[in-house]
Amino acid sequence: MIRIEPSYQELQEKDVVKVEKDGLRVSVIAGDCLGIKSPIYTRTPTTYLDVIMQPGALFHQPIPEGWNAFAYILEGTPTFGTVNTPAISAHHTVQLGPGDGISMWNKSDSVSRFVIFGGQPLHEPIVQHGPFVMNTWEEIEQAIYDFQHAQNGFEKAASWISDPVTYV
Repeated sequence: MIRIEPSYQELQEKDVVKVEKDGLRVSVIAGDCLGIKSPIYTRTPTTYLDVIMQPGALFHQPIPEGWNAFAYILEGTPTFGTVNTPAISAHHTVQLGPGDGISMWNKSDSVSRFVIFGGQPLHEPIVQHGPFVMNTWEEIEQAIYDFQHAQNGFEKAASWISDPVTYV
């Protein structure tokens, strides 16, 4: 499990650091990539990258030993691991195993885009119910109560409407 300790930090799109190199465009939301470090502070060491790969691009991202990490493919069919591994299609998750990092290729004729999340495990108990993930059942009950009563961070939940933003 990856859990980011709560510490609200406003980061607008214009403030997200980006690096472009060899057919890659990486938005470094948390952590570091290709020598660029995000301005976001995380109490638990964390990586959050939004990666766009042009056809033929190769990318290697270090993942520290002992971290948990995964990639979620948004579009395209990137290959993870070795060049001969089958490509993964959009809307699938790739759980990254232990090692010194992960290599990715875009062997297709179209752009591939995915996000990488990684972090140092906290080794805490996990309780999940619906969309809520906490450490104890009592915390789950409190989160449900807070949601139902629009309090403790859920004040605008009843009127909230998703407005997804596409970064290209």
